[in-house]
Amino acid sequence: MIPDVESNRSEFCSAIESDYDVAVIGGGPAGATVGALLAEQGHRVVILERSLFPRFHVGESLIPETYWPLKRLGLLDRLRETAFPKKFSVQFVAENGQESAPFYFDEHNSHESSQTWQVWRADFDRMLIDNAVEKGAVVRTDAQVLDVLFSEETAVGLRVRLDSDSGKQDTEIRSKVVIDATGQSAFLANRLGLKQPDSRLKKGTVWGYFQGALRDPGKDEGATIILQTEGKKSWFWYIPLPEDVVSVGCTGSMPYMFDGVCKSPESIFQRELDRCPAMQRRLENATRVGSYYTTKDFSYRASQAAGDGWVLIGDAFGFIDPVYSSGVFLALKSGELAADAVHAALEKNDLTAEALGSWQKDYVHGLEMFRKLVYAFYTPGFSFGTFLRDYPQFRDHLVAILIGDVFRPEVGEMFDKMGEVLPPPDVPAESVS
Repeated sequence: MIPDVESNRSEFCSAIESDYDVAVIGGGPAGATVGALLAEQGHRVVILERSLFPRFHVGESLIPETYWPLKRLGLLDRLRETAFPKKFSVQFVAENGQESAPFYFDEHNSHESSQTWQVWRADFDRMLIDNAVEKGAVVRTDAQVLDVLFSEETAVGLRVRLDSDSGKQDTEIRSKVVIDATGQSAFLANRLGLKQPDSRLKKGTVWGYFQGALRDPGKDEGATIILQTEGKKSWFWYIPLPEDVVSVGCTGSMPYMFDGVCKSPESIFQRELDRCPAMQRRLENATRVGSYYTTKDFSYRASQAAGDGWVLIGDAFGFIDPVYSSGVFLALKSGELAADAVHAALEKNDLTAEALGSWQKDYVHGLEMFRKLVYAFYTPGFSFGTFLRDYPQFRDHLVAILIGDVFRPEVGEMFDKMGEVLPPPDVPAESVS
């Protein structure tokens, strides 16, 4: 069943000091990762979060390359001890119902990293923030960050509202570096006018959880399945979770999904389910657990990942459509890359944008690989099956992106063959070089 988040919530109420090396806004996967790694290297770190842990969050499917930051964080053994289903592959179902062969990750790479997990995010995120505390980070989960403090153009701290015995209390925290890990709230990018939406990827999602749905046998039991509906108007995800629960969501353009005809999330979900026989088959004997949920999946990217004294990571820097389950990986990876850059900058006492953002160019290259694959997925008339029949040499390139191995230059070679399938980005290339 869905974990009872409300009854298990707890606070982190460590005493707050007035000075830190690093102040992190947000305690999700990106914030917990950067906080843990910097604290482990001896820096004084505070992580400020508004919500109690654990907390409900969508985005349950991990991709294989999360293995490496999770290994560095020391969390692989903990994950192995959980009941999270093991994920060995991803499979696609075309709009005509034709099912692809599963893309088995170990056929691309025989290393144990080719097996990953489908996770309850409440439990997974709690594991990450607990790890940050164990490594020495100070965490407060009653902290509302009101503003970033600047001295001229350099970030020097935060103004924060905390709970206290006498009620809400506003205080200032000084820090050498401010890291924004606020997810899609994009706290600092919005305030600085850096957020640049992708006009082609304004999507909406309705999702819910079901028990007793049809699962494939054996190695395929934990596979993520992506199913397109007729005319590529929308697509479903199918993500197996513990205790015979699956996460099932449907994503499409905002005007299409929320057209005003179907008023409730349930009616929208049912309308799209009626257009997807392959998903109907999987849910035929399933029972919904809990309510339907909705969210806006507006893709965007900030024009820069760092400035003097500040850094943006995870979704606070950029969000990519969720079709390839890249979100948690990008949060962990950007947290790891930023931690290394911030550590080096602190050691050299060089807190300039260039030093703090030294990881940006390589990271954006990986981000672009996911974005281009998303564009191809949504393009009417484009078929990855047909593309791979014409260009079988690019199968490994495709699987590399599906597993998250996106930081090698040669991975993007296949996009040169896709021509007009890939429109130019909304964000000019020179703005992220």
